[in-house]
Amino acid sequence: MESTNQTVIQEFIFIGLSRNQTIKTLLFALFFPVYIFTIFGNGILIFIIARSSNIHTPMYYFLCNLAFLDTVFSTSTVPKLLVDLLLVEGRISYVGCMIQMCIGLFLGQTECILLAVMACDRFVAICVPLRYSVIMSWKCCKCVTAVTWVLSFLSSILPILSKPVLFCRENKLNHFVCELLAVVKLACGDTLFYERAITLTSIFSTLVPFSFIVVSYIYILKSVLQIRSTEGRTKAFSTCASHLTVVIMFYGPSMTLYLGPSGYFSFSQKYLSLFYGVLTPMLNPLIYSLRNDEVRKAIRKTLIFSS
Repeated sequence: MESTNQTVIQEFIFIGLSRNQTIKTLLFALFFPVYIFTIFGNGILIFIIARSSNIHTPMYYFLCNLAFLDTVFSTSTVPKLLVDLLLVEGRISYVGCMIQMCIGLFLGQTECILLAVMACDRFVAICVPLRYSVIMSWKCCKCVTAVTWVLSFLSSILPILSKPVLFCRENKLNHFVCELLAVVKLACGDTLFYERAITLTSIFSTLVPFSFIVVSYIYILKSVLQIRSTEGRTKAFSTCASHLTVVIMFYGPSMTLYLGPSGYFSFSQKYLSLFYGVLTPMLNPLIYSLRNDEVRKAIRKTLIFSS
């Protein structure tokens, strides 16, 4: 009887952010320009970095990767959210839900590790500047990027492929996307395997990179404080300020969600997904543009040449 019930689940119904159609319309009016700005802002950032040869450095290479990742990350969820906000009831097929969940896991883990790699780049640039060109060579940067994407893909996909999630009668998903914790809550039978997999994956992709970032910035802070000139300190801090802001915005909600004391998804926690899944991809290009002198100069230079 259990296997029969499992085959009945062909689609999931999103409970979403609200049942009130007026509120949903207001949310659509809010999230639609957010998504447009996300695509436009990250696209402009990628274009500026690719076009400006004076900023073809490892730091901006990783920033370009981050902008691309944010674009795809946002596109994997926000368009579906916008459509569902205009409908009475948001629905997604079983296959579509699994694909969306895997893409979200893959891109989320990749961003966690990529932010740690960017912290390493700042550590080498500030703490051992004389060896920067050797340590952060283009070959090394490309290898690190490839390893980051491949490891994230394997760690997010293999647990699900090794033991696909089975569902019974319940198909109402207390979320606006197929978030892993919300999906697992609907799984049949013993979910211990998935809980352990979530814990191990979260430690690998969230806690370890975050710890690495913290240690890197401790050494960076020590090195910056040893700089005698105020101008030198300000320049060193400015190169790290944007990255540190993005780290706080992304890791704060994601660590609260996946490393929280409960270990389970709750009603209030789905709003954290809005922050790192919808708002952070929009804010990243804005933060790097406003707080980075080289990016601002490259934008002005591009605009002047274009005009």
